[in-house]
Amino acid sequence: MLNRTLSWAAAIGFTIGAPGTAGAQDTPRPMVPQILTNAHGEVRVTPDRATINIGVQTRATTAAAAAAQNSQKQRAVIDAIKAKGIPAEQISTSNFNVIPETRYDREGQVAPRTTSYLVVNSITVELKRIDQTGPVIDAALAAGANQINSLQFGIASPDSARRGALAIAVTKSRLDAEAMARAAGGSLGSLIELSAVDSYSPGPPVPYMAMRAGAQAEQSVPVEPGQETVRATVTARWQFVAGGSR
Repeated sequence: MLNRTLSWAAAIGFTIGAPGTAGAQDTPRPMVPQILTNAHGEVRVTPDRATINIGVQTRATTAAAAAAQNSQKQRAVIDAIKAKGIPAEQISTSNFNVIPETRYDREGQVAPRTTSYLVVNSITVELKRIDQTGPVIDAALAAGANQINSLQFGIASPDSARRGALAIAVTKSRLDAEAMARAAGGSLGSLIELSAVDSYSPGPPVPYMAMRAGAQAEQSVPVEPGQETVRATVTARWQFVAGGSR
């Protein structure tokens, strides 16, 4: 169920002009008194997607040896993830680095020398079900992954929530305009102009540092996705009718 909250701000402006006395072609049209409102709507939605960045880090005295070890472990990790029902198209390599590790002589008497090579290979896993998150992380760690770099939640289809936020904002905009018109001694006239801006962006990736052996994992990693917020802002311009009700 969607939990809807709302905040808003409103402003009233009158632009009243009187007919000019110049020639007919130059006579300015009288400005219509107007009310301008801005309203904000929010709809909170439980995420239904997750993205995990999983890494394997290996070290050896040569780059080739470090890369070979890394490839073997990462293949085992990918196979373990696939065994959890995740298809290949939802798994992609996102980073591969070979980093020489150099030792420097503090006194500068000996030339720097490379002592080992660090290889980091990261994959990104797109999950279409939140309940797969914990089991996939467990399987990856048990298979040899030693880095869970980030975990991010999102919404596959935010359109329904976006339209709900827009409806809330428009309704509140009209209610604000009606209240302002009454307070100003008149009533609300026709809608002149209505514009909207909506926004939704998944929350930032959550750093998720985890390094534990699969044999030690007695329980699945607990995952609490929380809720994402879809927001909409509308700006409405209404005619103000002076005097009684329309």
